[in-house]
Amino acid sequence: MASSHEWSPQPRTRLKVAIRRSGRTQERLAEELNVDPGTISRWVRGIQDPDPARLEALAQALGISRAQLGDLLAESGGLTAEAREWLSTSDPVLPSAPDRVTRTGRGTRPAAGYSLAGVGAPRGIGWGDVSRMREVTRKLASAENSFGGAFARDDAQTKLRWALQFTEFSASNDVARAMTEAVGNLASVAAFCAFDAGDHEAADDCFAQAIECAVKSGSWALRANTYAEMSRKAAWLGELDDALTLIELALVRADRLTATARAMLCTIHARLLAQTGRHAEALDEIERADAHFAERIPAADPPWLCYYDDAEHSGSTGKALIPIARATSRPELAVGRLTTAVSLQGDEYPRSRTFSRIRLASLLMTTGHPDNALGHGVQALNDVATLQSARLRDELAGLARASIPYTGHDDIAQLHHGIRQLATSDATPRGTS
Repeated sequence: MASSHEWSPQPRTRLKVAIRRSGRTQERLAEELNVDPGTISRWVRGIQDPDPARLEALAQALGISRAQLGDLLAESGGLTAEAREWLSTSDPVLPSAPDRVTRTGRGTRPAAGYSLAGVGAPRGIGWGDVSRMREVTRKLASAENSFGGAFARDDAQTKLRWALQFTEFSASNDVARAMTEAVGNLASVAAFCAFDAGDHEAADDCFAQAIECAVKSGSWALRANTYAEMSRKAAWLGELDDALTLIELALVRADRLTATARAMLCTIHARLLAQTGRHAEALDEIERADAHFAERIPAADPPWLCYYDDAEHSGSTGKALIPIARATSRPELAVGRLTTAVSLQGDEYPRSRTFSRIRLASLLMTTGHPDNALGHGVQALNDVATLQSARLRDELAGLARASIPYTGHDDIAQLHHGIRQLATSDATPRGTS
């Protein structure tokens, strides 16, 4: 039987989000696990632990590792000894694919730091394996966005080690090309997990693997997306010249990309132009991004672009306009877009919403509107505490700096103190805002 806690129960809000992100209702999950819907509700409310016999099925249903499930369940304050023992063991090696396409024996060098030792290589691949690889990537990207890169990083690297074996095939047929592209997409997501966690060396290794897969598969979409993510990382580290070079590489043959992809790339380009003082060019690029976004057909987009919706476009273009808004003391240039992003980014995208809140609060602080910034800042501080993202904490530190001129006000001083207190509990690298 599932055991009840002896301590005061705490809601498992992240478990609730993970169930929603898996595409299930609590009722559907209960049916799949053969339990009463009230049981799932008690798990989520933190007043009951899942029976240890059901933990494996729960992890599989949510598409997460044992360690990740342990993190979600521990939010209530504790677990039974039996549950902790199961959750602390390693996940089983993912099975290799059945023999459907002949191997060539010609392998692809894995990214630095990744070993295939102990992972059985498949004898062949089929379209079912491609679909499975895409689903693995989708669930991983979902976990990364919901809970932060530090939460998903280790699981991402484990899955990438498994996935690299599937690139050891000739790319002379549609199945092999599609699989190589899918593995490259997984590598790109793993890279972003590492970047968000502040592990830049691991991110570079994964990005290199993604580019190699893009070249081998002939995927312009994967190539553009990976260079765009590399550009974002370079910009975060203050390497603006490198970031501009990378985003311009991503824009090569943009005619082969979907309208959504072009909108995303133009937005990143606009942000970099604005950061380097090329404001007129940045505004023109925002117009192009808006025009591309108006023409988008979501059904035509590759799976990894599913996140770039109205909320993401509003938040990203708002971010791109911040340097101009600050330089001209015209916060209204970006406030409307950032406010729209916050209102549209629901519980499914907590990290994106928190980024938008921090940026909105920081912009209002730096342009002389601390009272308007306060509410956004307080909510952002509360949200950051629940997410495992080094980038979020670093951006929050920027809000603390922006609030310094107003710490004579009690509420602002309390916000500033709260941010500093959070920073002392988690060492994080510094990047640019």
